[in-house]
Amino acid sequence: MTIRPDTISVDRCFAQAADLNATLPLYCAAPADLAPLLTRLPTAAAAFVQAAGFTARSQELLLLPGGDGMSGAVLGLGDLPATPASFGALPYALPAGTHWRFAGNPAQQEVAALGWGLGAYRYRRLKAADRAPATLELPPGCGDALATVRATWRVRDLINTPANLLGPAELAQAVLELGAEHGAACRVIEGEELRQGFPCLNAVGQGSPRAPRVAMLEWGTPGAPLVALCGKGVCFDTGGLDLKPSAAMLRMKKDMGGAAVAIGLAEMLMQRRLPIRLLLLVGAVENSVSGDSFRPMDVLRTRAGLTVEVGNTDAEGRLVLADLLAFAGEQQPDLLLDFATLTGAARVALGPDLPALFSSDDRLAEIVLQAGTTMGEPLWRLPLHPAYNSWLESNVADLNNVSSKPMAGAIVAALFLQRFVTPGLRWAHTDIYAWNDTTRPARPEGGEAQAMRSFAQAVQDFLGVIPGAAR
Repeated sequence: MTIRPDTISVDRCFAQAADLNATLPLYCAAPADLAPLLTRLPTAAAAFVQAAGFTARSQELLLLPGGDGMSGAVLGLGDLPATPASFGALPYALPAGTHWRFAGNPAQQEVAALGWGLGAYRYRRLKAADRAPATLELPPGCGDALATVRATWRVRDLINTPANLLGPAELAQAVLELGAEHGAACRVIEGEELRQGFPCLNAVGQGSPRAPRVAMLEWGTPGAPLVALCGKGVCFDTGGLDLKPSAAMLRMKKDMGGAAVAIGLAEMLMQRRLPIRLLLLVGAVENSVSGDSFRPMDVLRTRAGLTVEVGNTDAEGRLVLADLLAFAGEQQPDLLLDFATLTGAARVALGPDLPALFSSDDRLAEIVLQAGTTMGEPLWRLPLHPAYNSWLESNVADLNNVSSKPMAGAIVAALFLQRFVTPGLRWAHTDIYAWNDTTRPARPEGGEAQAMRSFAQAVQDFLGVIPGAAR
């Protein structure tokens, strides 16, 4: 099965005016704007809004009657600033088969288009759609919103695809397909080259009949700042010989969520034609159980030359990233970012909606946190507390892959990764959940491109580069 963005479905939720026979106006109002809106509406529609008791609270939706059945709709925005979530429920809240044009504040049309596209997503590769979303006429000047929707759908599709259909080979193929779309140079490292160059990553995947590999993408303007992205791509995580309980495996198809977000972020950066050089590294493995699986108390060699004692085979993501970070550091990037569904401890501390951010650079961390606030995708910074480094000590190797203490799991995992980051590099590690447990506006249940939009903005802000400037 080839995994690629379902562009036909993306396009189905948007349309140009020429493609539509008729569109209905979608009015939007906060409570303070309701009175001015009533003066703009036809007299009968304004009277209906008042008679219906519409107060413009957040997510309140009122269909307006008309001579042909329906003449439009009014959406309440509430008292807070409009976000993509303000509009994310509309594709399925509005009647199926209807076509709409945005008739609200022009300053909100891009966020409305983004919310519409994010909310219209459903994973339908393996199941017929029960209904099509309502269609929005794409407002002018919303090309960036459409590109963001495409990248998000790609990430969600990758995470949502069952592990029997998306293994290491298919995940690597997704990188090759993305590269072909943008004229990037790509290659896949496997076999003996992988065993020699990425020995720790290879050890994680050696127990699976689906061989591990590293997919690499390079793109950009010669001489420009180099941005390196590393993604944990564990296509399914059984826990290895330290086997997970069955209930803990139920969502482990999403353990490649970090790789998916890195792929989507790469797409956004290339789509914006930023004047940068881009290096994308995806470690694609399956942590499986067989006679060839790596074992507890094995000592693994890493690309960086450090030896690692395996305290737990279920702490495999950090072993995958260790080799990727070491390789990326050899290229001397101006910015190094890694993404991983790394620890349950991060979720215990912060819940599913707040990714844990770790960084060796205060300015970088501040820019990422500000971008998260601006994009409505908040992150929370946790410390790289150096006193906990001793918890990773081993009697037989340079370090252990797990802590000797049952505390601060996310911090200790980040400290492990830091040992493989070239000193002085501007680096950030993000421990994400990459999943929506329930459907919310603009966030359907399933895989999620968590923090992707925030990092796209943060890269621009940190490097001070302008979209569209790439040669």
